[in-house]
Amino acid sequence: MDDGGFDQEGWLARIGYSGGRASTLETLRGLVFAHAHAISYESLDIMLGRIPKLDVASLQKKMIDGGRGGYCFEQNMLFRAGLRSLGYQLTSLQGRVVRGLDIDAPRPAIHMLLIVHLPEGDYLADVGFGNLAPTAPLLFKPGIEQETPHETMRFIDVGGELTLQSKLGDEWAHVYRVIPYPRYDGEYEITNWFTSTHPDAPYHSNMIAARPGPNRTRITMFNARVTVRYPDGRAERRTLNGNKEYRHVVREEFGLNVSQEDLAAMLEVVEQRGAKGAPHPFFS
Repeated sequence: MDDGGFDQEGWLARIGYSGGRASTLETLRGLVFAHAHAISYESLDIMLGRIPKLDVASLQKKMIDGGRGGYCFEQNMLFRAGLRSLGYQLTSLQGRVVRGLDIDAPRPAIHMLLIVHLPEGDYLADVGFGNLAPTAPLLFKPGIEQETPHETMRFIDVGGELTLQSKLGDEWAHVYRVIPYPRYDGEYEITNWFTSTHPDAPYHSNMIAARPGPNRTRITMFNARVTVRYPDGRAERRTLNGNKEYRHVVREEFGLNVSQEDLAAMLEVVEQRGAKGAPHPFFS
């Protein structure tokens, strides 16, 4: 995608970042943390038949000016434009999501992520994985336990694909396997179309949102279930009841500027087609 016309000042204001702008590891740490906390992961437009647009102008209109979030392609495309505007050199990659699955599950490449090239080494930057998006850049090497403002994370090699894992309590949870080959933007367009139109994708029928919270917590919404997870693995869950509670969670807890009309339409979709019971494994 062409990054021309990117509003660097608008982006930095939206994420509340006021630190240095040199293309360093320290700056990258601040940007990942700020973006992840300010712009929630969400796929709500897909429920209403709106296929996400990935051009920079559309991403800015939605997430910077419109007060909305986005899912992986939207988030990491916007973040990539921001990094490039600051002079970072990076490579765009894809990953095979194995959250809640076997680590070697035969998964398609449906996730976008970035590798940022720095003097200290190559670092993964990913602000678009929802409830386990790293809140710090991660050195892209296997076998190193790395602290973040939230979980401890690491990569392990699985058949030539470095696999991101997150320590939840005393257990290592699989997140995704990284395909180590650069991707063209046209491949993201194809995958974006697939994930936002395929009838079996979870985004069509379910209200999904996530963001990192204070004190190393994570908050996730999957339809009526809202989960706050703590770094020791504990989770507190509550069930939403009625339009008023949904509106409060969407607007106040996730900071999403969703109209009352759209919210009502989303709740109708959930009532008609939404998953009942436990969340999809990607969003548990």
